[in-house]
Amino acid sequence: MPDKNLPPFLMTSDPGSFARKTILERKPQIIRQVLADNAYPPAVVAALEHFSDEITSGPIQPLAESAQDVPDWNRELANYADKTWLEIPWYFAETFFYRRLLETIGYFQAGQELGRDPFEKQKTAQMAGEIQRLSSVWEQFSGLETGEHFEALLHSGLWGNRADLSNFTVTVKARSGLATLAERHLILIDHTEQVRNLLAGGLARVDFICDNVGSDLLFDLALADFLLRQEWVQVIHLNLKNQPFFVSDAMPADAHSTVDLLRTSASAGLKALGMRLDDDLSAGHLVFDTDLFWTSWRMFRNMPARLRKELASAGLVLVKGDVNYRRLLDDRHWPPTTRMEDVCGYFPAPFAVLRTLKGEIMAGLQPGQAETLQAEDSTWLINGKRGVIQLVRPLGLQAQAT
Repeated sequence: MPDKNLPPFLMTSDPGSFARKTILERKPQIIRQVLADNAYPPAVVAALEHFSDEITSGPIQPLAESAQDVPDWNRELANYADKTWLEIPWYFAETFFYRRLLETIGYFQAGQELGRDPFEKQKTAQMAGEIQRLSSVWEQFSGLETGEHFEALLHSGLWGNRADLSNFTVTVKARSGLATLAERHLILIDHTEQVRNLLAGGLARVDFICDNVGSDLLFDLALADFLLRQEWVQVIHLNLKNQPFFVSDAMPADAHSTVDLLRTSASAGLKALGMRLDDDLSAGHLVFDTDLFWTSWRMFRNMPARLRKELASAGLVLVKGDVNYRRLLDDRHWPPTTRMEDVCGYFPAPFAVLRTLKGEIMAGLQPGQAETLQAEDSTWLINGKRGVIQLVRPLGLQAQAT
């Protein structure tokens, strides 16, 4: 589809939009939390405070440090020369915020802050709390038959995605275990059975494009364990962020820490889960991957060839979370009845979206469904109450099959 026929990007300049609010309110709030959680030297504190002022009242400044990715980021920023943070595409604004934040604290430079996650304190607390919470429901899974067990894990992974330290609008708590049965009616597109049938037929490889630490990552790991134990899948790759991103996004270090927390849990069931995951990592049945692309401003249609080739070898890709959903749809204002197959024909493998709604973008609904939801709940797109489990077979793959 030619660019001139595409709907507009979600913009930080959209009046009254959630996109605009996240820049005006949430990004300065994230900086304040980073300052509260880290004992930075006075120069870094001053730089962070100056950065916060820039976001609300000044033009966007380019990256100035010496790092491998700087020329690439600054070339893209040149498309928005002299613009403020409230005049640009929302997704670029958000990703560039996190890249600038890492520059400001010295994440890529030799010194005390080299490679130190500014969100570590928040993520560690979230991981520990969710491990404790999971221990209270884990036994619920043991008595379930295979289909019910799969559904409970898949739906727990969906609603676990509500937990997001970068988002302040989600007030609905994550649900897990048998409690997810009570929220089945909130899944606007529910392809649970189609996903189960595809997996149960046996696949050589499945990829997860992961999102957050905590409940979200825990159920990614628990589902991966289930799929390997059932021998539905031979190898599972978890695609994780290469650097801190959107506060709670999971990196390989976070995934390894989560496995370690499970292995040392006081719960016998969780300890056994952690030991199995550790064994699968050692045997190569479970792989923690990362790539610079996952923390870039680029949409999924602009995926580099190396990554496209990797994902093309998967029989199914589980795409987790709202930000990844936005990247599938180019973060544009598509009509809500737009078919995902039509927009995402470029994707290299069949994929299933597990997304709780936390952004003003939606596709795949029936005619009139969005209008009904809007009348019922004016914040339905952003409050995290509803979700989708949507299996998509891209048109490009369908064409190859025929």
